[in-house]
Parts: sequence; structure tokens; C-alpha cells
Amino acid sequence: MSCQITCVSWVRRGIAKETPDRVQLGEEELKRLISDAKEQLNARACDDDDDESEEGGLVQPGEEEMESAEVDNSEASNNLGIKSSKPDDDLAEYDLDRYDEDDDTEAVNLGDSLAGLSVYASNAEDPYITIKDTDHYEREDFLIKPSDNLVACGRAEKDSCSLEIHVYNSEEDSFYVHHDILLPAYPLCVEWLDFDPNPEESSGNYVAVGNMTQVIDIWDLDLVDCLEPVFSLGKKKTKKKKGKKSAAAEPSLEGHSDAVLDLSWNKQIRNVLASASADESVILWDLSQGKPAANLTLHTDKVQTLQFHPFEPQTLISGSYDKSAILYDCRSPQETHRAWRFSGQVERVTWNHFSPVNFLASTEDGFVYCLDARSDKPLFTLKAHDGEVSGLQLSSQVKGCLVTSSADKYVKIWDVLGDKPSLIHSRDMKMGVLFCTACCPDLPFVYAFGGQKEGLRVWDISTVAAVKEAFGSREKLVVINSPSTSTNGATTREATMQPDRKST
Repeated sequence: MSCQITCVSWVRRGIAKETPDRVQLGEEELKRLISDAKEQLNARACDDDDDESEEGGLVQPGEEEMESAEVDNSEASNNLGIKSSKPDDDLAEYDLDRYDEDDDTEAVNLGDSLAGLSVYASNAEDPYITIKDTDHYEREDFLIKPSDNLVACGRAEKDSCSLEIHVYNSEEDSFYVHHDILLPAYPLCVEWLDFDPNPEESSGNYVAVGNMTQVIDIWDLDLVDCLEPVFSLGKKKTKKKKGKKSAAAEPSLEGHSDAVLDLSWNKQIRNVLASASADESVILWDLSQGKPAANLTLHTDKVQTLQFHPFEPQTLISGSYDKSAILYDCRSPQETHRAWRFSGQVERVTWNHFSPVNFLASTEDGFVYCLDARSDKPLFTLKAHDGEVSGLQLSSQVKGCLVTSSADKYVKIWDVLGDKPSLIHSRDMKMGVLFCTACCPDLPFVYAFGGQKEGLRVWDISTVAAVKEAFGSREKLVVINSPSTSTNGATTREATMQPDRKST
């Protein structure tokens, strides 16, 4: 099975350390990690044994009769002098009992076979090796330049899952895997954040990863060869006692009780992270405490997508399998909220950072809706794809540029300026079913895509003539964050859209 890219997130230029740190494990720490791994494996083995014992006690009808019949037939054959054909008889001609004994064949002198080969003390002396020092190139690739973007993506293969950190540099036209991190379960979502719970650190370079378990792991992207997350949110399931049957999984005070399907970090109140889960709930996490601050249970089915408002820290929107999207005021979410109904399960929601009262929602039946948060009726409804719309991303800087990706294997580029969508370009990515799409925060026409095969792919859509013609002359706007202090003394950020001075 070819590798799948299930989720993707960009990191802005200038965030990552120029020289990432490497983990140096001590003997005691290594012993602890090995011990923890053994305990986890033993726990999984016990769970599997319990499951098998529950099912293995059943005897299939007729099994005992068939076994006894085979024994009777064998005894009858021996009494009649009939010899059965066994695998040993078929292999007798190869004389495997004497396989390891030396034959009387003429020995070959190893020195004679190597007589024409030349041996050099180092690569520098070997005339056939043109690149004498490869360490120089490895050291250069290990460094993160100010013009580099990082791309973190969840990778799933047949027997392992990992978080890959790629380096993308548009000026040098380079794109490669910098390092990867082994993950404990199938990754479903990834979200970059810079909040560091350590009071001595002002900011960091982290990604939160949600997976098929109920635990959210936070990994440090500036740390190479790490074996453990910096910290985790939630707790793993404990084995339930036999005989006790429970209803559907319910969220607890400690976190989710089922897979984490999506994550959204609050860029203004940096210690808040929202998570959506298959347990039908949304949890607001306080990263400084590592505990849930609020549990929102207004949906009636799996919550698949959510996103904080880019400029209003209290505003959050979520979409669910129950075919609805809910807008929350997180100051009193159970009392202050608004809901919209759609034609199918909601796959993605995203705010329009160029028009902050508007948001977009995509569904499993191929539709994209644009809504005003103050109104019940959509501003427009677009039949975008023939399958579920799994990717829904506005350009980071260019107004009206929308990119969608779908299970129908196509990526489509739309102009939605003036709430009148028109198709600009469509392309079959040859990646099978597409799972995720993300726009680079520094380059408004560079998008990353993940799908069923072919790994992670980055595409500069401005290379398409129709895209350049439609959006090339439009003004580029960037989000400017300015620090401010709230009434409780906590440092927050205020964000506004301003023209990009570098592009003018």
C-alpha cells in the first residue's frame, strides 16, 4: 500500500530554529522508555487475548466430528498397509540431512576473485567518487534558513504512522523531508501553535496531533529524534471490566472518549486549543493547565471540523455528521449559539479572513456554502465536486481565491469575489482520493495537498495562466498581530488585515 497523507499544516518563515536540537538520551531515560514500551505492548496483548477468549470459547458445529473422522481414517489406512504421501517423501531426493556437510568440490580462492579490484583508504583518494564530502550537504540541509517554510503532515503506511516535517523553499525551488517522528496511532489532524506552557519561554514551535485515540499529542518541531511528545492532552482508555456494558462513548472531565477529528488553535488567546471528536463533543483546552476548560455538547453526531474566528477570540464554529454547523460564543457557549442545517454531513468549515462575518462550509455531497454569520440563508451555494469536499482553503493573502479538493480526485480553483463563484481551473492530481489542503501563510498561491497516494505534494497555482490572469493583479493582504493585555492580565493578540508592503 502506498503511503497516505491524511493531514497537513504550514509553519511561517522565521519561526523554526536555525539549527534544531537533537535528543541525547541518557541510560536511565532509555531504560524508562523501553520499560514503558513493554508495558504498552503487554497491555495491548492482554486486550487482544481477552477479545479472543470471549470469542474463542465457541466451538463450530461439526468440528469435533471432523477431527475424530480424520483420526479414524488415518488408523484405517495404516491397518490396510496403505502409505500416505507426506511432504518428507517429496523432499527425500534433496538429501537435506546432509545439507551442511562439505562436498568434495574444488574450493575457490577468494583472493583470485578480488584480484582486479582496487582499494582506497578514503573517498578523497578514489578517482571514481566525484563528491568527496557528503557531510557538507547533510549539514546544509539540516539548517533551517529564514526563507524556509516548514510543512508538517501526517503520514500513514501499512505498518507504521509518522509525522513528517518537510522544508519548502520557493526561492531555491527545494522541497525535502527534514526529519520525521514516529506516531502511536493513525493521524487525523494536525495544528501548528506557538504557545509554550513553560513560563520561562515566550513562544515555541509546536504541532498538536489528533489521532484515532482520544489523546492529543503536542510535539516540538525544533527537536529532532524525539521519542515522546512534549505533553499530551487527555488520557488513554482503561480496560473495562467484563460484564459491564456501556452506552455510546461519552466525553469525560479528563478529555475525549473517542478519536480526535480536528483541532483549532486560538491565535489571540494563545493558551486555548479547541478539539472536535467522534464522541460528538467539542472541548476547549487550557494549554497552561493541560486540562479541559469547557465541554460543548450541542451536536448529535461526530464533530468533524471546527475553526476559531481569525479576529474574534471568543467565536468558534464547528461542523458535524449531523448535517449542521454551530456558531459558539465561547464565553457562554451553551446559551449563546446559532445553528445552520445542510444537505449532507459537514466536511470542512473555514472563516473568510477578508470578510470576517462570512464563513464557508463544505459537505459530503459535493456542495460548498458561503454564509453570513448574522443570517440564516446562504450567500451562495456551489456544486463544487462529485464527491465529498475534503479540502476548503482560501488564499492566505489574495481576496476571492478559493481552492477545494475532493474524494473525486480533483483540485479546483474558484474566484468567489462578490459572492459570485466561477471556476478558474480544475486538475486531476493523480493522487487518488484527496484528504487535505493547506495554503502557505507566506506565499498566497502555494498550496500543499495530501491524498491516498504519491505522498505530500506542493503546487504553486500561479503557474497556471488562467489563475495568473484572474488573481495576478489583486492586492495582497496579510494578517498583522499586535500584542495587547486583557482585563485579567493575560497577554493576548489583536489581528487585522493590512496590505502586504513587500509585494507592492
